[in-house]
Amino acid sequence: MFRPIINSYTRKLNKISLKTANFCDSSKIKRPDVKALLDEAASFEDEEAARDGNEWSTSPYPKGATARNQALHSLRPRVDPRETSIILFPGQGTQYVGMGSDLVKFPGAKDLFEAANSVLNYDLLKLCTNGPQDKLNRTEYAQPAILVCSLAALERLKEERPSAIENCVGTAGFSLGEIAALVFAEVMSFKTAVKLIKIRGEAMQLASEMTPGAMVTVLYGPDSELGRACIKAKEHAMSLGVENAHCAISNYLFPHCKIVAGNEEAIKYLEDNKKEFKLRKLKRLQVSGAFHTQLMLPAKEIFRAALAKAHLSDPSIAVHSNVDGRHYKDAAHVRRQLPKQIVAPVKWEQTMHVLYERSADMPFPNTFECGPGQTLSVILKMVNTKAWGSCQNVPA
Repeated sequence: MFRPIINSYTRKLNKISLKTANFCDSSKIKRPDVKALLDEAASFEDEEAARDGNEWSTSPYPKGATARNQALHSLRPRVDPRETSIILFPGQGTQYVGMGSDLVKFPGAKDLFEAANSVLNYDLLKLCTNGPQDKLNRTEYAQPAILVCSLAALERLKEERPSAIENCVGTAGFSLGEIAALVFAEVMSFKTAVKLIKIRGEAMQLASEMTPGAMVTVLYGPDSELGRACIKAKEHAMSLGVENAHCAISNYLFPHCKIVAGNEEAIKYLEDNKKEFKLRKLKRLQVSGAFHTQLMLPAKEIFRAALAKAHLSDPSIAVHSNVDGRHYKDAAHVRRQLPKQIVAPVKWEQTMHVLYERSADMPFPNTFECGPGQTLSVILKMVNTKAWGSCQNVPA
């Protein structure tokens, strides 16, 4: 049902030069083909469904044991929250050359990279450790790299502090990090996740090339006019003849800090006119498109087709969705909700409130950020300083 959408974008893509995207030398990198992506999504075959597909995921349960609902377990009055944990996984923009190099000494982490290579058909660890950075920044490479490095960091946590895994009561991931959280919660196998993230990354990169876009972090104050700024930026892009002009909040980070995404012309307008709207600071992100906006609609449809054929299980741990901050009820809920995340704003600030809301006298759990960078730890500090006091980074 989404072929007409893809076909219209295919025609447009033939007229687009990759040079306009200014991401890297396109002559050195093979561009994903729309038809190939569509066929790959439509013919997605999950070989994990026929056997135990969780061999690469980290399970806190002995083999054959019945998984308990960790979220309900955490609500029992006799459980001290300080003995429980919450695990967070970062998203795109955190990638850097050299990540993953310190993790291969952990057997479980090394196995993840080798398993990923068999799906991706290239040496992921080599790309992570040696770059180049411009290639690593491309969405179709950045997303698998961050996913695998984040789960490799989880293996490190398992070795160094196994109680954090055993006593985890909730998990969440920022954008693509949500798929890492779903692997941890045993919703999908590691190989299934890599296959899905490969399709997701290639589809989002392709959508970015169809409609060049950008994302910018915006710091603003009570007197700022961010809403009006986005409207004016969209109108400016329309006046330049931009098709599908768009400019809107794509990520809710913390009070007075949002990420805005849209067409390149719209984001440039915000940068040039920030004083008019009393915007304090703007900073571009290391991404190649306007993610979590309607400009990603072709990618959403491709990803949804692949996810429809993937084997999913009910979560063993509460996994909170980026779309509304609530935890997934079951596998069917994941199948419905996860594709929406590609075109909907990431409500991370709201998710943090859901995860850490408690009475004034109740202690906070230990929080572990597994993956490259410390972005989520910084955001948590801005949202809830007390919760951040028990937050640690598990570097990739």
